[in-house]
Amino acid sequence: MESPLAVKAVMIDLDGTLLDTAGDLATAANTMLRELGRAELPHTTIQSYIGKGIQKLVKRSLTGSLDGEPDAALFAKAMPIYEREYANTLCVSTRPYPGVVDGLNALREAGFRLACITNKAEVFTLPLLRATELLDYFEIILSGDSLPKKKPDPLPLLHACKYFEILPDEMLLIGDSLNDAEAARAAGCHIFCVPYGYNEGRDVRELNCDAIVTSIQEASKLIRKLS
Repeated sequence: MESPLAVKAVMIDLDGTLLDTAGDLATAANTMLRELGRAELPHTTIQSYIGKGIQKLVKRSLTGSLDGEPDAALFAKAMPIYEREYANTLCVSTRPYPGVVDGLNALREAGFRLACITNKAEVFTLPLLRATELLDYFEIILSGDSLPKKKPDPLPLLHACKYFEILPDEMLLIGDSLNDAEAARAAGCHIFCVPYGYNEGRDVRELNCDAIVTSIQEASKLIRKLS
């Protein structure tokens, strides 16, 4: 990677990158499991299930595995319970990670255009960003149901590039997971990863990324505005 990396815009993932949402996601999952007469799971286990959207989180919570497929009737019963409970707990313990607000301010002051790209459904994404006072930093917000495909498909990233009228190699994605790395590589964008996120319990250093940064604030120091 050239140092500093020259880009025109920055896309940032939500869960595990901007916001520590694991506690509220896990509380909703365990309330759902209790209502279904099933055993609760440790928060650390549920945290390892985060990253591919809420449907996947519910399936993993029901089966106790990353790739399990629950009974269709059980899943159909579980989803509305989870969505109801998560709406209730959406921002009880969720907070921006250290360095997020300072980093966003630094990026904005440096003139970078900003996008938030997440696999979380819009019905949760927008209230969360609003409640944590991050909403106004972003020109465009793409949720998991904004487009026909979500990360790791490159479509959301390419859509943001088109919106900003820039080339993919003029864009940086900051994320925390394999989903983010695969989407960025498929789109032809640069990718920084943070080590504090979820990545399904795996070490972020295994990912194919341009740099591992301790915070959004550190990331802001490793890039410059491409004119």
